[in-house]
Amino acid sequence: MARDLHNNVNWVESIDPVAVGTTGTGQTGAVVDRRGYDSVECLIQYGAITGTGAVFTVTLLEGDVTGTMTSVADADILGSESNAGLAAATRVDGSTENVAKRLGYIGDQRYLRVDVSSTVTAGTPVSAGFLMYNAHRAPVAT
Repeated sequence: MARDLHNNVNWVESIDPVAVGTTGTGQTGAVVDRRGYDSVECLIQYGAITGTGAVFTVTLLEGDVTGTMTSVADADILGSESNAGLAAATRVDGSTENVAKRLGYIGDQRYLRVDVSSTVTAGTPVSAGFLMYNAHRAPVAT
């Protein structure tokens, strides 16, 4: 039984920790090349949120080339984009703020990107990235 995860995964930041502001604009993630990895998990982290009416929407995009990205079909996502976002709610640590959400990707496109948009201008800290695993060649550089 293989127990070594450390030498078989790579983390690639797509949205550096930043305050998401500007109503509806949010943050466009950097495109990530998943070449050399069979499996991908997208992780989105949210910090403290001041408004109960704030809504955060996550969009996962894919493409064969970096300049032509389209929304990932629901059939190629484990979990859902709506569950990876945050609805308007009374904020509770660990569930609706100061929380991490995730999406699995089972499609076959080489490039991925994650975008996070917000309905408020208050600066809620958000970050996102991709954990790529099942490397074709290991050990992966750390």
